[in-house]
Amino acid sequence: MHVLITGGAGFIGSHLAEYHLALGDKVHVVDDLSTGQLSNIAPFLDDPHFRFTEQDILTWCELDHAVGWADRIYHMAAVVGVFRVLAEPIKVLATNIAACERLLRAVVHGGWRPQVVIASSSEVYGPQGRVALHEGMPLLITPGAPPRWNYAISKLADEALGISYARQHGIPVVIARLFNTVGPRQTGRYGMVVPRFVRQAVRGEPLTVFGDGLQSRAFIDVRDTVRYLDQLAQHASTEGVICNVGRDDEITIENLARKVIERVGSTSTILTMDYEAAYGQAYEDIPHRRPSVRKLHELVEHRPTWTLDATLDDLIARVRAEET
Repeated sequence: MHVLITGGAGFIGSHLAEYHLALGDKVHVVDDLSTGQLSNIAPFLDDPHFRFTEQDILTWCELDHAVGWADRIYHMAAVVGVFRVLAEPIKVLATNIAACERLLRAVVHGGWRPQVVIASSSEVYGPQGRVALHEGMPLLITPGAPPRWNYAISKLADEALGISYARQHGIPVVIARLFNTVGPRQTGRYGMVVPRFVRQAVRGEPLTVFGDGLQSRAFIDVRDTVRYLDQLAQHASTEGVICNVGRDDEITIENLARKVIERVGSTSTILTMDYEAAYGQAYEDIPHRRPSVRKLHELVEHRPTWTLDATLDDLIARVRAEET
């Protein structure tokens, strides 16, 4: 199988590349390295089945050719991370929406119908109450669209584009609403909490908890996420399929910090920081975010093999090796 991954030098994209290379597939990664890192894909560069192109998908002149080559496309390219979303609200909307539309247009013009997996986000659900978030429920966006919600709006637009192109042009599409994916190669540079906590604990530094720490999230290991995405791709439909990808067990951010300190055996303390101090502006957080995985488990056979404790232990060992 020929696999094209946009944003493939990013955290999840690089794991998708590794996964498909292990299956014997041919993989082409395109990334402008604005948030992705060459180090993420460096181990694959000498693999004869792997190709990397450093280009912006918005201007890449060979997109039509790459799309025509692919049997499956994972569209992972986007402006991501809380810090970047708040700092570059216009770029979030313009880049995320335009890149997805250009990719889908190229698929239509190519006359070939690869499976297309579009990475959406749990952000599209907005500030819901303490309920399991399921694919059929109404979505909430705060009136006035503060910068906090531009990412959600861009991903919702991508979903609408994917479904529309599927139905009008017969492209087999699946929309994956990704929930809090963690694991190796993720950086805390753009606001991701787990790698930031682990590195702070290993160094014996205070773990900085933004807000009161009572907000809760459900984390899934990236190695489970990529297996879910592979199996979901096989259900891509010309009507479009929308499916949550995550785990349904929540933990508060404060308890996550305590868990990291315990597993590291660190002397670190916990330091709370209000959102304005953390982000440089007012910020509306989501108190709870837990996916319903009923549809996911109806569609695919895979079940998570990585617990949160196992993921943390793996990350702790990797950071310790880097720090010595």
